[in-house]
Amino acid sequence: MTAFSPRLDTIDSLALVGAGKMGGAMLEGWLTLGLKPKAVSIFDPYLSPEIATLSQKGIALNPTPGAAGKFSIVILAVKPQTAADVMPTVAALTGPQTLVLSVMAGKTLDFLQAALPGAAIARAMPNTPAAIGRGITVLVPNAKVTPAQRAVATDLISATGKVEWIDDEKLMDAVTAVSGSGPAYIFLLAEALANAGIAAGLPKELAEKLARETVAGSGELLHRSPLDPATLRKNVTSPAGTTAAALEVLMGPGGFDALLKQAVAAAAKRSKELAG
Repeated sequence: MTAFSPRLDTIDSLALVGAGKMGGAMLEGWLTLGLKPKAVSIFDPYLSPEIATLSQKGIALNPTPGAAGKFSIVILAVKPQTAADVMPTVAALTGPQTLVLSVMAGKTLDFLQAALPGAAIARAMPNTPAAIGRGITVLVPNAKVTPAQRAVATDLISATGKVEWIDDEKLMDAVTAVSGSGPAYIFLLAEALANAGIAAGLPKELAEKLARETVAGSGELLHRSPLDPATLRKNVTSPAGTTAAALEVLMGPGGFDALLKQAVAAAAKRSKELAG
């Protein structure tokens, strides 16, 4: 399979509204893959020292929205709780040819369209592995997004990992709960596995290293293997062995599967609440 090669060097003007962890991670990936710094303007009143230094590369930091003109792409990467406050800024940056790409959790296309009438808008849900180019992002477009704009959005998001498009926005709450919040579940697994190792008698440093490398290595094996997760699990499990004894607990009533279903349901519910 030929590696995907995003055409980011053809983007002439991109505004990043919100340069926190997610916005900053995406920008880092885009610059690495050819986005021209002089094509970028950042709008964020609380710039980190790392983002502030990007001005040395030619990125404009907090230009006056009216004077900055209209952008071909506006990335909306603020927290959903601040959305209402920043939408006037976004509107000032948006023209008839602008693609607005929102990575805010919970905020629907209806919310965005009410603030930006007539705009081409794609709503996206990325996750934090985007910082190392191993994220996965699901996007849903409104009716104004053209095939060319969809291709540009795919180019941008592919710089941070895999991309999936959907047509049914109702799925986005579940997407948020599974992949958007999912990295935290994996990190909790590593944390809990280390604590269990300590409780079993391992020194803290060794338990933490074993847990970290086991989770990371297993994830990489899952990434590279053509086998599904259930088959990979079964391949580790000898009949009546140590793994089988542990899985009898984890897969029993009220175990891992049941807890994750509850967790994903809670996250999806919160995503709906954030939509207002």
